[in-house]
Amino acid sequence: MLLRLPTSVSQARHCVAEGAVPVGGATLVWATWQRDGFPEQAMSLRELPEANVIGPEALGAAVVLHRIDERVPQVLRRAAAGVGTGAVRRTATVGGNLVGSSLRCLLPAALVLRARATVLDAEGVREAGLAEVTAKGPLLLSLHWRTPLAGAYRKLPGEAGGPPPLVVASALHAEAGGGRSLHVAVRDGYDVRDDSVVCDGGAAPALDALRTTAAFGDLPAAAWEAVRGQTTDLLAAAEGA
Repeated sequence: MLLRLPTSVSQARHCVAEGAVPVGGATLVWATWQRDGFPEQAMSLRELPEANVIGPEALGAAVVLHRIDERVPQVLRRAAAGVGTGAVRRTATVGGNLVGSSLRCLLPAALVLRARATVLDAEGVREAGLAEVTAKGPLLLSLHWRTPLAGAYRKLPGEAGGPPPLVVASALHAEAGGGRSLHVAVRDGYDVRDDSVVCDGGAAPALDALRTTAAFGDLPAAAWEAVRGQTTDLLAAAEGA
C-alpha cells in the first residue's frame, strides 16, 4: 500500500482523483484491511496545514484527539477527552471519528456548536453541512463554528458489552437580533438527534419547547432526564456568569 501525504489542497485533490483512500489514525480500518486486503493507495492529511488547525472557532480533520485542548470550546474538548483510551486518542483523528466511526463521539458536540465543514471534492474546496460529511460524501478538511455563550457535555456510564453510552451535549448561542437560543444533541444508542429552541425565558419554557420538537418528542424518559438536568445547570450557570 502506498501512503500519500499531500502538503497542499491541490495535491490532496489529485490524490483523491487517483483513488487514494483517506485514512486518519487507521484505528478503525486497519483490522478490516488486514482481513479484506489493503487498498493500493491511502492518503493521510497529517501534513496538510488546512487539516491541522486548532483554534477557538476551527478544528482540522487530521488533528489527533489528544491534541484537542483549551483552544477549542469546552463541549468539544470534553467530547474528545471521552473517546476510548489514551492510546486511542493519541492516534484517532477528528475526521476518522466523525466519518469512520459508527459511534461518532464528537458529533453531538459539533452539532450543538452548529459547526460547518470545509470539504474537498472533485470540484474543489467548499462548505458543507455535517449531515453530508457523516454520510461519507466529500473529504473533510476542517470544522468551523461561532463561539457559543456557554456549553456542556456529559457522557453517561455504559455497560460492558451493552449499547453505546448516552451522550448529551448542549450550547447556548447569541442570535443576531439580540436573543438567545439553546441547541441540544443526544446520542442514544447509535442514533444522534438534535434541535434548537429560543431561550429567552429560562430553563422551563426552553425545555417545554424542546420537548415538542420532532427530535426530542419521543426521547426515552431516562435520556430526557439527562437533557433536563444538563440544560437547567447550563442556563443557571450562564445567568450567573
